Amino acid sequence: MTGADDLRGCRAVVTGAGRGIGFAVAERLVRHGARVAVLAQHRESAESAAARLDAWGEVWPLWGDLAQRETCQAVMDQAIERLGGIDVLVNNAGWTGTSAFLQEEQAYWDRVVGVNLWAVIWTSRRALEAMVAGGRGGSIVNVVSDAGRVGMQGEAVYAAAKGGVIALTKSLAQEMARHHIRVNCVSPGPTNTRVLTDNLGQHPELIDRMIRRIPLRRVAEPEDVAEAVVFLAGPRARYITGQVLSVSGGLTMV
Repeated sequence: MTGADDLRGCRAVVTGAGRGIGFAVAERLVRHGARVAVLAQHRESAESAAARLDAWGEVWPLWGDLAQRETCQAVMDQAIERLGGIDVLVNNAGWTGTSAFLQEEQAYWDRVVGVNLWAVIWTSRRALEAMVAGGRGGSIVNVVSDAGRVGMQGEAVYAAAKGGVIALTKSLAQEMARHHIRVNCVSPGPTNTRVLTDNLGQHPELIDRMIRRIPLRRVAEPEDVAEAVVFLAGPRARYITGQVLSVSGGLTMV
């Protein structure tokens, strides 16, 4: 594939790439010519994703719990070594449940913050070190959530963590611009992923109510979000940094 979307020579790492939005992002990057390390929590997910993408280009499966600092750093080191550097990091891995704030325990909070905020801090630190050392610039795209922009009942700590990633994104965009490294966010609204089905799959009436509030009258598909991520990661967004792009079907026009 040639033209503005040509990503041949690009070395990319995508977290949470075993399914959903992360897999859709990895697929588009590979189809556009990038060499991609697909990171997932479990080995079977990473290897399955890589096998499905292998026909399109060079893909490496890696796995580990990114909420654990040592594991996160080791996996990132492996990814950068196998790729011979890094040009694009997509921080997509995320997790939450749905519950009332006053009923939640510390262990749950630790997990939500670990997956959704600390992992992004750790992966970004390692990727930025390599990008600066490589001297050819780069791009980080953080997949956040409109919960982090406008809040969300039943997801208070998740919203706080995603809001933290938005602030991190803007701060890193300012710091890293002199190295020609761009940092942006894609902020999905309700999306047809396992997080949605795990939390609301037993309550279709809540999903129907949600859809009625969305001007485009459907939840997003992973591919809808992936298109925005790959746009911000690639050369067409070369003059865009520090931004939050909402992909919500018009649900959050802020």
